Amino acid sequence: MDHTSTRRAVIMDYAWPGAGLWRDAALVIGGAVLMVLCSRLELPLKPVPITGQTFGVMLVGALLGSRRGIVSMLSYLGLGAVGLPVFAGGAAGLARFAGPTAGYLAGFVVATAVVGWLSEHSWDRHTGTTIVAMVLGMIPIYLLGVAWLSHFVGLGQAVAAGLLPFLVGDALKIGLAALSLPLGWRLVGSRGRSDSLRNER
Repeated sequence: MDHTSTRRAVIMDYAWPGAGLWRDAALVIGGAVLMVLCSRLELPLKPVPITGQTFGVMLVGALLGSRRGIVSMLSYLGLGAVGLPVFAGGAAGLARFAGPTAGYLAGFVVATAVVGWLSEHSWDRHTGTTIVAMVLGMIPIYLLGVAWLSHFVGLGQAVAAGLLPFLVGDALKIGLAALSLPLGWRLVGSRGRSDSLRNER
C-alpha cells in the first residue's frame, strides 16, 4: 500500500522512493537507531549539558512523517522499557516511565506527530517555516515534561529545573534543523532532477 497517496511526501520518500511494508519497517527501525545515536550525543556545557535527544525527536518526525515517526518513537521507547540503555546517559527500564522525566518521554511521541504532520505539509522545506515547526514540536515536550515533573518538585522548581536551563540548547538544535532540513530538500530535489534528465535521454 502506498501511504504517500494520502499525504504529502516527506524527505525520506524522495531520498528512498518506492512503497511497501519492508521499506516502511526499515525507516521505522532507522528512526529508532537515530534516536539512540542522538541520545548518546552530549555537549558538556555548564551548568546544563546539551544532549542530542530532542534534536533526534525533531529529525525523526521531519524525516519520516507523522505515522512512521510515531511508530519509530514508540519503538525507541520500547527498547528503553525492556532495559536497553538507549535513553540519555545510558538510562533504561520501566522506572523511567513513572519517574520525574516520564512526561518528557510522552512528549517525544506528541512532538514527533506534530513535526511529522507539519513536514507532510511542507513546513520543513524553508528555513523560516522549519523554525516554526520545530518550536511547535518542542512545546508538547516541555508542557508534558514540566507538568509531570511538577508533581514531584512543584511547578516553580519544575520550570526552573526542567525548562529554563534547556532553552538555549534547544534554540541551537532548532537552528541546526532549520539549516539542515531545507538543505536536505535541495539535495534530494537536485537528485530527482538529475534522474529525470537521465530518463529522458
